[in-house]
Amino acid sequence: VQLQASGGGLVQAGRSLRLACVASGSIFSGNGGAWYRQAPGKQRELVAAVTSGGSPVYVDSVRGRFTISRDNAKITMYLQMNSLKPEDTAVYYCHALGTASWGHGTRVTVSS
Repeated sequence: VQLQASGGGLVQAGRSLRLACVASGSIFSGNGGAWYRQAPGKQRELVAAVTSGGSPVYVDSVRGRFTISRDNAKITMYLQMNSLKPEDTAVYYCHALGTASWGHGTRVTVSS
């Protein structure tokens, strides 16, 4: 299954972006999904995940600002990012949990 991430861009602090991850099949139905990010010079880290049952999990630094969701067809996974901060600057990757499927990444840059 292939994943295609999109929605990144350059925004000012405090603004919002919505990332989308489109799968070539309904992989997010039987598998949960997750968004990771990698900032320059840092390791890739988990940002948010949604289980196959739909329960979301967030890293402390984004809880309350980011929302992970899936569409009903379980083909697209989203990451709504509000109140963005410069420290959210990174390349964001989507991943289908329990598989080797990763998106190529979409770059988010937040200016102060």
